[in-house]
Amino acid sequence: MADKDSFIQSVNNGYTFKGESFTIGGAILQGEVLKEAMVKLPLRTMNRHGLIAGATGTGKTKTLQVIAEGLSDASVPVLLMDIKGDLSGLAAAGSVNDKIKERYGKMGLEYVPAPYPVELMSLSEEKGVRLRATVSEFGPVLISKILGLNDTQQGLVALIFKYCDDHKIPLLDLKDFIKMLQYISDEGKAEIEKEYGKISTTSTGTILRKIIELQQQGAEIFFGEPSFEVDDLMRVSDDGRGMINILRVTDMQNRPKLFSTFMLQLLAELYAVLPEEGDLDKPKLVLFIDEAHLVFQEATAVLLQQIETIIKLIRSKGVGIFFCTQNPQDVPAAILSQLGLKVQHALRAFTAADRKTIKQAAENYPETQYYKVNDLITELGIGEAFITMLNEKGIPTPLVHTLLTSPRSRMDVLSDTEINTLVAQSKLVKKYAQSIDNESAYEILSAKLAEAETRSVEKAKANRASKPEPSVLEKVLDSSVSKQVQRTAASIITRSLLGALGLGGRSSTKKKTSWF
Repeated sequence: MADKDSFIQSVNNGYTFKGESFTIGGAILQGEVLKEAMVKLPLRTMNRHGLIAGATGTGKTKTLQVIAEGLSDASVPVLLMDIKGDLSGLAAAGSVNDKIKERYGKMGLEYVPAPYPVELMSLSEEKGVRLRATVSEFGPVLISKILGLNDTQQGLVALIFKYCDDHKIPLLDLKDFIKMLQYISDEGKAEIEKEYGKISTTSTGTILRKIIELQQQGAEIFFGEPSFEVDDLMRVSDDGRGMINILRVTDMQNRPKLFSTFMLQLLAELYAVLPEEGDLDKPKLVLFIDEAHLVFQEATAVLLQQIETIIKLIRSKGVGIFFCTQNPQDVPAAILSQLGLKVQHALRAFTAADRKTIKQAAENYPETQYYKVNDLITELGIGEAFITMLNEKGIPTPLVHTLLTSPRSRMDVLSDTEINTLVAQSKLVKKYAQSIDNESAYEILSAKLAEAETRSVEKAKANRASKPEPSVLEKVLDSSVSKQVQRTAASIITRSLLGALGLGGRSSTKKKTSWF
């Protein structure tokens, strides 16, 4: 009994926070859910990032849904990367069933279904708000990192951006960038080398191939105008709840480079646009990245370093980032160390490698006298998880085996009709619906080359017009027949002279006759 009392006191002390918080579940000890020990998440530390991990089918996505609902209720906008396509149900109210009644009864809580304010978004042709960005907004450093360029190639990309800035040539989409590369490799090479220095055509060819690789993953549709404004992610609905923006990226599993590109650009844009805030009472925006391994699996070392840097710095802008993945080891160690909140669902031990992963995961959590973490982590039920986080002072809270609350919104997807209705009501969909093809590098350089070609043709005509009309004899001598006669005659004379000197190309069977 003393153990139970001390456990309840430990949980209540560890999960009582200054400022606003919301309940995520009830603590479990020796199989019993304790109504006196509720686990809460403090809004004040939600910008310290987090991890939701666990095997398939253990309830990770529903946990993500619960946290998103709690943030929305507290007027905090949310951005969800919906890779599996199962988060649209946030826009509809959930329904009560026996399992939910039993779960909430154990915690002594009341289940109240509720729909949430949702904005559907897309990087492709899926229904929703179209997200785009221009090449210029990425900048030379980010573009180079995405393409995995070496120092020489990065220097060339910087030169291209510099030339475009100096000559007021916008780089909006990939066709602009490709046209610029072709221009500096050919017609514009002399002009640019005179102004900026020598250019390696080998480097331009390499960069061009890497851009084509990005195009093949569908990046063409992402670059362009109108460019998405990050302020539109941080809206509050009319009833005061934070807007839940669901980015539908179900087609990104086969295009990880495009997904990484988008994520890095979005984080960089948020960091550049948002002011320094320090410690706020609640975050300005929280991002959830489902199936987070897609961000890291094809990322270069330089790209990972860039992501790590932004994650370290962006918390001061009031932005929190949560990664949701099956295995904690999917997230690089340097980034994992930055994640303050950890929600660990069950892991499965089918192989020796799995057991090693479980041991490493257990070692990442605070020590506890109440659980054998190595054993229990494989026995957690669906909708149960180990939870620990950083409090306001940066101290880890006690590790708690938690029975999680269920989402109040629908735990299923919207129908096509419901999606169409939601999209039709959106003001942002109308704002970003039409692609704009403003005059940019492609049009400017094409016009410049056409003008140069016109001048060249006119100059050639002028040169021909300035020459006097050739005489009949000159025309005859300049004709192809005349030239052929001249070549034949010259050949005969040459062979005759060489033969006279005994240097002929062919030997004769006849006896040579002396001249003397």
